[in-house]
Amino acid sequence: MRVAAIDQGTTSTRVLVTDTNGKAEIACAIAHQQFHPHPGWVEHDPEELLRNIRGCLKAAGAVDAIGIDNQGESCLAWDAKTGAALSPVIVWQDNRTADVVARLKDKGAASLTLSRAGLPLDAYFSASKLAWIVNTLPKAKEALAEGRLRLGTTDAFFLDRLTGHFATDVTTASRTSLMNLETGRWDQDLCNLFGVPLTCLPEIRSTVADFGRIDGVPVRASVVDQQAALFGHGCRKPGDAKITFGTGAFALAVTGDEIAHAPEKGLLPTVAWSVEGKTTYAVDGGVYDAGSAVEWAKRIGLIADIEKDLEWFDAEPAIDRGVVFVPALSGLACPHWDRTAASLFLGMSAATTRADLQQALLEGIALSAADVVTTMHAHVPIGDSIAIDGGLARSRYFAQFLADMIGRNVIVADFDERTAFGTAKLAALGAGIELPDPQSLSQIFRPRVSDSSATRKRFHEAVSRSKGWRDLSD
Repeated sequence: MRVAAIDQGTTSTRVLVTDTNGKAEIACAIAHQQFHPHPGWVEHDPEELLRNIRGCLKAAGAVDAIGIDNQGESCLAWDAKTGAALSPVIVWQDNRTADVVARLKDKGAASLTLSRAGLPLDAYFSASKLAWIVNTLPKAKEALAEGRLRLGTTDAFFLDRLTGHFATDVTTASRTSLMNLETGRWDQDLCNLFGVPLTCLPEIRSTVADFGRIDGVPVRASVVDQQAALFGHGCRKPGDAKITFGTGAFALAVTGDEIAHAPEKGLLPTVAWSVEGKTTYAVDGGVYDAGSAVEWAKRIGLIADIEKDLEWFDAEPAIDRGVVFVPALSGLACPHWDRTAASLFLGMSAATTRADLQQALLEGIALSAADVVTTMHAHVPIGDSIAIDGGLARSRYFAQFLADMIGRNVIVADFDERTAFGTAKLAALGAGIELPDPQSLSQIFRPRVSDSSATRKRFHEAVSRSKGWRDLSD
């Protein structure tokens, strides 16, 4: 049996083809454009994403089942009759609704989203983005008035266009701020709060379900990319955790059948997956800027070759020499949830080198992720080891520094397509098959320092200085 897993991410679309013999390989990967029409706005072309999915499926060849993972909070509007997109994809990083969210907070609305959706009020989630589409775009307003407006996350658009099923899965719906986390259904009060018509939203299904067929091949699973990675790392029992370092950094830990409400700690309860009528929950903590900070540094010339420049540094940590970076290009997520924060370098002198700044860049991302792990551990005990994947996991310095800061073993496998593999495993389950894990060697980075408190305290001082810099009313 061959399974194709479409990994539709923030910067590219990939397809992993796996089989029951343990073979797993990327058959195609296609990057797509990022659009920034205004400061803080991030958009994708929905038709480009759809073309890339089709191109990846064609490259995959003959398969028996398909799974699709998605960006999570990224969303759009489209026409129920023609299928044509009525808006761009508004990406999870997009901050255009920050002022609207701030006004809702001032009215005390945060208690409703926390109690029902389990999420803080933040422009990160889909609800305010969907409301912005309805309130701002003439084509969406017209479609709503004529009863042909569809609203949803990107997965619902892809499934509708490719299979004719207007549906999303429960993991994705749990990232919108519109779903009641306990019932797994759209919540009318949340929809009213944001001004999103419930009738325009897709049906919520289990993660492993019938999502229709693409050219005769059944789509057996649909899931958020981070939850797919959690499943792909083999995390199944409470306390099992992973961190994916992609555009952002996302740590998830399984909580089993417990919904871990911890708003005071900046943690987000979420659905990990729903299989065969059983819902498994997780707790999520994110860093907005990880790979995106590295790409920014490359774009401005601070980094020439990512792999070569960031692989290792022989010098002692830059932060211990007074140079620190706070990765807040899009603000701060867990545990701060501060969109007014801004990135900064501190501690530079005439003796500071480009290598020092590169080193500080990696350390700032690792320290931000360490804060998430510490916050998470205080609520859900995390084991002695954490698996990581993504581009930054390929840097030995980064993996070692992260291990030092969290005081846990950091495991890096040479097979790092864990998001797509988790999607494939879920799709195979939908076909009644258990896919074997591909053969892979793992490197374990063990903590070298006994006490990182001084280093982390210095980082927290820098974080405090980054807060409140932006005026969201501009």
